[in-house]
Amino acid sequence: ARRRLHVIAGAGVNAQEPTATRRQAGDSWDAGDAYESFMGRWSRLVAAGFVEWLDIAPGGVWLDVGCGTGALTSAICDVADPVAVTGVDPSPEFVAHASDLSCADTADYLVAEASSLPFIDGIFDVAVSGLVLNFVPDPVAALREQSRVVAPSGTVAAFVWDYAEGMRLLRHFWDVAQQITPSAVALDEAVRFPDANPKGLAGLFEAAGLGLAATTDFEVETSFCDFDELWAPFLTGQGPAPSFVARLHDADRALLKEGLAEAMPVDADGSIHLSARAWAIRAKT
Repeated sequence: ARRRLHVIAGAGVNAQEPTATRRQAGDSWDAGDAYESFMGRWSRLVAAGFVEWLDIAPGGVWLDVGCGTGALTSAICDVADPVAVTGVDPSPEFVAHASDLSCADTADYLVAEASSLPFIDGIFDVAVSGLVLNFVPDPVAALREQSRVVAPSGTVAAFVWDYAEGMRLLRHFWDVAQQITPSAVALDEAVRFPDANPKGLAGLFEAAGLGLAATTDFEVETSFCDFDELWAPFLTGQGPAPSFVARLHDADRALLKEGLAEAMPVDADGSIHLSARAWAIRAKT
């Protein structure tokens, strides 16, 4: 029978009101449909391969930390045949979006912080996070929390974009943005998140007491029928790059759009195809 976990407070839990800690440096995370149009469609492709790579036996109980709009939760339901999945995220709007669309028969969702999970010890078989760990102010504390709520010999795993080199859409964007305004340098995710690579992720897992971690990469293609399709999601205001665009003056926004269009590798039919690489890591508790 399915186990509906939802909020299970008890010993070892340091529960507190969510404080939207992912909203750093002016990032916005409050519109699920807008985020899906910007990044969700690519993260869903990575999520499926990630769940297959974990190779968890059917019937497991999963926790998706920083579930966002439900991309990874959906992949878990589709690929892993779980008995139950609980998704948590600090954004009430993202949780509402995921609740409406993702795995209604198998998944539960609640608003909670990655570093303060409202669950008793050892009740999950697997705890995962997709494109989230780098946004948590204290990723080591978040990983320790995930380890705490996973049973002995369970799995803790995560994946993040390769912001420095492999996520070509964002790499092109920030390279052009830095030509428009110097303030973009500090907001570039490759600068903000220096641990978004195998060595950095392994260091975080080791610091959290999760040794003998395995890493791999997943690469998908981000494709657009034309530049207008590529540019439109940057106007949604969701996530670091669109939040940056929203704060620009009209003239600078126009310059950024023009520069990004010039930087794109456009095929003869006007379509644009860019690779997007994510780094993944897993370890046993």
